Amino acid sequence: MPPPRIYKTAAIVLRQINLGEADKIITLYTPNLGKVRAVAKGIRRARSRLSGHLETLNHCMLVLARGRNLDVIDQGQTVHGFSSLKENLWLTGCAIYAADLVDSFTGENIENPPLFDLLLNTLSRFEEGQSPELNRHYFELHLLRCLGYRPQLRSCPGCRALLKPVTNYFSAGAGGVLCPNCHLSVSSARPVSSGALRALLLLERSEYGAVGNLKLLPEVSREVEGVIRGYLSYLLEGEARSVRFLDRLRRDGLSGSA
Repeated sequence: MPPPRIYKTAAIVLRQINLGEADKIITLYTPNLGKVRAVAKGIRRARSRLSGHLETLNHCMLVLARGRNLDVIDQGQTVHGFSSLKENLWLTGCAIYAADLVDSFTGENIENPPLFDLLLNTLSRFEEGQSPELNRHYFELHLLRCLGYRPQLRSCPGCRALLKPVTNYFSAGAGGVLCPNCHLSVSSARPVSSGALRALLLLERSEYGAVGNLKLLPEVSREVEGVIRGYLSYLLEGEARSVRFLDRLRRDGLSGSA
């Protein structure tokens, strides 16, 4: 039996691009359909009933009609617009970065309900102002877990031995942290202190409630950032679009405003 022509779904708006004079293509992430690209007709007109409901990062309920190439958004209602999040430039940048990663890592129409829940919960925590850097790293690692790219952080991918609490080495190509012996054959591996490895393990293997108040030393935070950023860039064969925006906010001293 073919799928119904009209369907209803929850969705998070990942991004928008203009189409013609009045329309937009909206990229959505849904709990049961995965990523969907759909047309919002007339949304750029002043009297559009859809424009306020389809802002980037909005959590909404939509009614869509299946089309030959792109589905068409017929009705929309905001569930949560994350308005207080959008009043803070750094939090907005972090949230857009999370949406950008979901867009960059996923193909269309591939169902992944845990990833939808992860993104929605991450946006909620950003809005509540819960340790934006920690929340961002938690999201990154659990996104990788949801998509099957979970890095090996407990045992060496080279010799399979359990990692000891010493300086080890992260290799994106090897898919995890190499022991001091195995890293000698991988010139691109970067050092990872025992403190940074403990933080990565805790973030990757725990519920957010268990790590939400974790305080990292600045040098440990920089290590964690470098490891995750390098791994994501390796997997994407380049950095996500929004990374430069976050870097610019940091340079301008705006990352501490959250």
